[in-house]
Amino acid sequence: MKSKTKIEKQMQKKNSRELVETIIACKKKIKWLEVAGILSGPRRKSLNLNLGEINEKSEEGDTIVVPGKVLSQGEIDKKIKIIAMKFSEKAREKLLKSKTQVSSIVEEIKKNPEAKAIRILTNTGK
Repeated sequence: MKSKTKIEKQMQKKNSRELVETIIACKKKIKWLEVAGILSGPRRKSLNLNLGEINEKSEEGDTIVVPGKVLSQGEIDKKIKIIAMKFSEKAREKLLKSKTQVSSIVEEIKKNPEAKAIRILTNTGK
């Protein structure tokens, strides 16, 4: 996990207002620090996950955090909640049709500051 100082230095290089606000919100809550570390990293290491990959890595009733973008390839056939930085238009449509709950990271930090019962998906697949 990255230190708050390292996250702060990397955040200074970011141009997206939405991304910076999300990193700041994550950094304020100790349980969300891992998400802040991933979001503050370089763009070439950013995470883009398809719905099919999320479906494989999740279990029924999970709350999944994707510190990146959710793409539309595949289907979700489990009752889960997906929290992400961004959703593609088609992915959001598919998720709403399948009645899967979707939320942004900032909204979830306000609802769940202690990060209870969340699972963070990374490139390693944790």
